[in-house]
Amino acid sequence: MNRLTPILAARRKAVVAAKRAVPVEALRDRLPLAPAFRDFGGTLKAPGLGVIAEVKRRSPSAGELAAEADAGVTARRYADAGAAAISVLTEPDHFGGALEDLEIVRDAQTAPVLRKDFVVDPYQIVEARAAGADAVLLIVAALGAALPDYLGRAAEAGLDALVEVHDEAELRVALDAGARIVGVNNRNLTDLRVDLAVCEQLLPHIPPETVKVAESGIFAGADAGRMAAAGADAVLVGTSLMTAENPGALIAEFRAQGDSARRSPLESEAA
Repeated sequence: MNRLTPILAARRKAVVAAKRAVPVEALRDRLPLAPAFRDFGGTLKAPGLGVIAEVKRRSPSAGELAAEADAGVTARRYADAGAAAISVLTEPDHFGGALEDLEIVRDAQTAPVLRKDFVVDPYQIVEARAAGADAVLLIVAALGAALPDYLGRAAEAGLDALVEVHDEAELRVALDAGARIVGVNNRNLTDLRVDLAVCEQLLPHIPPETVKVAESGIFAGADAGRMAAAGADAVLVGTSLMTAENPGALIAEFRAQGDSARRSPLESEAA
């Protein structure tokens, strides 16, 4: 069974409840008061391998990671260590997150903030921007042919969109829809296994002007280097950072190994 199916069903129910509590018109009224936009995509295009460090308390594949983690403290540590952006899981049932975590992270540090959730309704896009997000995750496996509409709605709300794909067919959907930032997820949605070769197969097919993000399976510097060598501009890392004794040192290792892998042979010789 596709592991997305029950999660998406639960998120649809949650959106219905959220709309009853706060109608979309009320959310739109809040948008002029939202914090100033921080350039998520532009930050990831800066020289060197960017690290999108994730605040994630648990996951379906790894179970409990850091159930009592303080979202603000965690994010500030990431940013102080050089993370290019912060990803915040806001899905409650499988990942232990909440929209309030995003608001806390936004106020705690100055890096761009990604709302990582399972978007199934345009309401969630407006909700993300009202809470202070700079970018939102859009999953092709969840949205399919509706992706162009969701990309347009994200742009209207003043958000960047990280469009997630798992295979060549989904990548084509993302590129045809005009995605500016594409994340290739190394995790199989059926059995949750991770294979870094997925990024190695798909990243070379993404145009150079598109921001390329490698997702899942990055645990050590060598993994980040491998993704950078395949063409990634950034890596999105959650589990290994949430469980690391020294996440700052791990972020430094990801960046160093990634930068080394991205150098040309002549640059490496000179260094």
